[in-house]
Amino acid sequence: MLKEKLFDEIAGKISDVIAASPAKDVEKNVRAMLASALTKLDLVTREEFDVQQEVLARSREKLNELEARIAALESRLHAGNPQDAL
Repeated sequence: MLKEKLFDEIAGKISDVIAASPAKDVEKNVRAMLASALTKLDLVTREEFDVQQEVLARSREKLNELEARIAALESRLHAGNPQDAL
């Protein structure tokens, strides 16, 4: 019982020393500077990135479909009027 109390007391004192040490202040300052720098970088979250990636994929798919439709319409137009072929 006495050993447990002694260990608890030592652990408490070590925690107090670490909390009051300059290392804790340095850690807080570094975290604040990193947070500020990351905010300035205008980064997006992974979720936002994934959503935009899906939108881009759908846009590419739609573009490919429209290009195919245009090619089909042009071939029909040129088939009906061979002298207008480019």
